[in-house]
Amino acid sequence: MKYLYNPPLIIKKVFSSFKWNSSIGKILLTFDDGPSAEATETILKVLDENKIKGTFFCVGNNINLFPELTKMILSEGHLIGNHTFNHKKLTQLSFTESLQEINSFTVLLRDKFNYEVKYFRPPHGKFKFNTPSLIRKCGLENVMWSLLTYDYKNDIKVIKLAIDKYLRNNSIVVLHDSKKSMNVVSDSINMILETSSKKGFEIGEPQECLK
Repeated sequence: MKYLYNPPLIIKKVFSSFKWNSSIGKILLTFDDGPSAEATETILKVLDENKIKGTFFCVGNNINLFPELTKMILSEGHLIGNHTFNHKKLTQLSFTESLQEINSFTVLLRDKFNYEVKYFRPPHGKFKFNTPSLIRKCGLENVMWSLLTYDYKNDIKVIKLAIDKYLRNNSIVVLHDSKKSMNVVSDSINMILETSSKKGFEIGEPQECLK
């Protein structure tokens, strides 16, 4: 059951170049699939209220749709990571197509926002044996996770189960910046903060957690 929330150790060993956990014993909050009209501002508000910085693994098409929300993410000191341009699964793309998906995103951020992307997360968490070499060729580091909350199911009970049972002091937590999670994302963040406080865990800065 645990592997549904935290990938198996054997996978982490085979793909040891990927970042699966925070490197400093502090929790890292990450948000996939944005920016979105439905959830981004809510997430930013909760993070600001709690003086927390997060990592947003954004999609290029969404950045083009919502450039002002992208600027907000950056202006408030959060980190943006590469989640490909069109949110296509790497397992369904050739090496060349994957390069195009990833590099197009990086160029977009560089040209339109003067921002150098350092980190990548594959859409849907899907990758292949050649993904490590693909990511190196793109000059990025691959960031996975150690706690998938299933917030996209829009069920706070499911999220609570994941957090209560599997949150650790070095978790990289996946939440979603999307319409699917818009009704639960605020409560999800607050639940993580409350559980962390009870267990004596700290929330870390993206740069320190990923170094």
